[in-house]
Amino acid sequence: MIVDSSALLAIILAEPEEEAFSLAIYAAARPQMSAASYLEVALKLDSGATGLDPVLDAALANLDIELVPVSIEQGRLAREANVRFGRESRAKLNFGDCLAYALAKATRSPLLFKGNDFMHTDIVPALPAGV
Repeated sequence: MIVDSSALLAIILAEPEEEAFSLAIYAAARPQMSAASYLEVALKLDSGATGLDPVLDAALANLDIELVPVSIEQGRLAREANVRFGRESRAKLNFGDCLAYALAKATRSPLLFKGNDFMHTDIVPALPAGV
């Protein structure tokens, strides 16, 4: 299973999906996250005033999520995703979304995410819509 930044943020920020997302990750054989998604979460949590927020790395360790570097193949898949599902499409995927999509495609894994953006792509969701 690939974990999108939106799912990890929902867990860290104790949003309504926190329990369902946590259980899905614990049940996954090998939960992974793109290094780009890691940065996307960090950009939301870290600040110049307080520095690095330790909760991000603690969450990754607690959930046993493996960070995966962005490969050339993923870069190409993300580029294709942007053309098919980027801002001008119904999905409106952003930069980070395209890289999470690419990792899921490259590894043939379902994607755990919050929201409806990926529902307008050909990605396999890790959980049914509305969870």
